[in-house]
Amino acid sequence: MKKLLLSALAAPALFSAALAQPEEVMTRIDARYDQTADIARKLWDWAEVGYQEERSSALLQETLRAEGFAIRKGVAEIPTAFVAEYGRGGPVIGILAEYDALPGINQDASPVRAPIDGKAAGHACGHHLFGAGSVSAAIAVKEWLAETGAPGRIRLYGTPAEEGGSGKVYMVRAGLFDDVDFALHWHPGDENSAAARTSLANRSAKFRFKGVSAHAAGAPEKARSALDGVEAFNMMVNMMREHVPQDSRIHYVITEGGEAPNVVPDFAEVFYYVRHPKPSGVDAIWTRIEDAARGAALGAGVEVEWEVIHGNNPLLVNETLAKMMDEKLRVVGGVQYTAEERKFAEEIRKSFDNPDLPLGSEAEIQPYSRSLGYGSTDVGDVSYAAPTVGLRTATWAPGTSAHSWQAVAAGGMSIGFKGTQVAAKTLALAAIELYENEELREAARAEFDAARGPDYKYTSLLGDREPPLDYRK
Repeated sequence: MKKLLLSALAAPALFSAALAQPEEVMTRIDARYDQTADIARKLWDWAEVGYQEERSSALLQETLRAEGFAIRKGVAEIPTAFVAEYGRGGPVIGILAEYDALPGINQDASPVRAPIDGKAAGHACGHHLFGAGSVSAAIAVKEWLAETGAPGRIRLYGTPAEEGGSGKVYMVRAGLFDDVDFALHWHPGDENSAAARTSLANRSAKFRFKGVSAHAAGAPEKARSALDGVEAFNMMVNMMREHVPQDSRIHYVITEGGEAPNVVPDFAEVFYYVRHPKPSGVDAIWTRIEDAARGAALGAGVEVEWEVIHGNNPLLVNETLAKMMDEKLRVVGGVQYTAEERKFAEEIRKSFDNPDLPLGSEAEIQPYSRSLGYGSTDVGDVSYAAPTVGLRTATWAPGTSAHSWQAVAAGGMSIGFKGTQVAAKTLALAAIELYENEELREAARAEFDAARGPDYKYTSLLGDREPPLDYRK
């Protein structure tokens, strides 16, 4: 069988009679390993932050265009967002692709701490792998559609600025998912799992305080400190933490607080996130946050205004699809380290404090379960537009936390690339199953309709604002 599959790759022959044979689909994806790894590494090198991913977006578009996809770029009034499509008729299956990096963190592909001089951002959440792996999966599905003649369309959604920019929310709001039957996604991680994990709804805003500047020693009575407003605001919110629901999360960073101690700052800014399992919970806490900002400004004798930056709905779990994805992940299997990769993982794990997964778990598939995750993602809004399912794969050494230098390190070498292959194969097998299995499609849609409810109406947690294209500048 192995010789037969390899010979099929050597010429543009059709798939075998068993068109959805997992081995054949996976072999096709393995044959593109070098291309996928090269794309991932380029995105890792560029490390472009939200809404600034010009080269990253262009590379993914060029790759898909060369494979026969029709490209619509600059969708939803976002220059780095795009939709690539192949096929005709239905069902329509969308695969999501992210590619934004995180500011303020960078690391070489080394198992010890080694920042890269002059680099202001890094792929600490692995979105470079997300983008490359999703493109590989979409190409595999395109080949299957082309060579079987099966009706259906595969769409790759290039979705920028997941990290605090809510790129997908604007794409949902623009109606780009209105005719999608199913949406598939994945995320880098330190384990292989297709568990049905939901997420927290969240909203963020930059609160900007404006005061009066003066010499801090010579004329303090003439000044009104904008930083006093920020600090009073933060203190009030920190006291409020005792009196919010247990599953809530509130965090902030002061983005601007003045330049010199002897100059009373006339401007200061603090950037807040609020999370809760339900959008209504975010709204309730947010009202209190706004009241605290007003009270702090009044007490400090300054003015305050705020700009909502992003907002995401929680993930709407579809267990019919999640169990199918879990089945496909088990067909694919986990990540197998070489001796060199294991040495890398052993070295990097020395920097962990009590890792919760053992070395070797990268080769395993975690048990299926349903749970609440405490992160947030703009995939949540997609999940209310169409039945949506995802997975995580071991692109980092077991025990690695997202948004860490260790995640950047593994994502820049073969450990990350191998986990990406697992994701691409699983997504492709899941998409093909959905094209072929009408009963599965009907069951997943029925669960989706019941979960949303008969009177569901989509509401964005970021309101009607335009995409904040400069929020990372």
